[in-house]
Amino acid sequence: MSRHMHFHREIDQLKQLILKMGTIAEDRLRRACTLLKTMDEEEARRIIGADWEIDDMEIRVEEECLKILALHQPVARDLRLIVSIIKINTELERIADIAVNIAKRIVTIRKKRPDGFSTLVDYQPMATRVLAMVKTSLDALVTEDAALARQIFLMDEEVNRLRDQAYRTIIHEIDEGGGGAACLINLYLIARHLERIGDRSCNIGEEVIYLVEGEIVRTSEDAV
Repeated sequence: MSRHMHFHREIDQLKQLILKMGTIAEDRLRRACTLLKTMDEEEARRIIGADWEIDDMEIRVEEECLKILALHQPVARDLRLIVSIIKINTELERIADIAVNIAKRIVTIRKKRPDGFSTLVDYQPMATRVLAMVKTSLDALVTEDAALARQIFLMDEEVNRLRDQAYRTIIHEIDEGGGGAACLINLYLIARHLERIGDRSCNIGEEVIYLVEGEIVRTSEDAV
């Protein structure tokens, strides 16, 4: 097999690996979002316990990228692909981490909530939109569609609006001296977690645009 053919086979394998990681991260997030409705503590603990899987895959993807860079020294679009995958790899790992954080919030709420405690906020609309953003970002990556990637930025505006709505509801309850302070704080953090997943999806969209068009786009805050 020629060096050129070997290079493209490694690139194809790398693409399959990052898409597999995307599938796992999306599934982890979907399960975490379901917890917002079911409050299933056992499922939450399963999600927390499986965190190592995505961490191991992140390391594997990064190692493959570095190996290709060292052995083949790609240029132009091939180089943009490797750079984009390295960054998308990090975003997917962080999305999975945030899903674990949501699961941790659910465990805490179940332990700390007083009798008759209501969650106050229906997070399903926000979770649905965040899941759609992650799916769209992965679809844009698979199809290398910059126009589809740009749609994510518009979707993020609605997620931010729902976050602000949740903040106002929870802060009002705290100001009113409602019981269950620990639960209210964790509900507040869930809104923050969902918003950050939306930001991570935007980051993936930015990398897809860079891959396809060679244009560096920055639309969201890159907070940790």
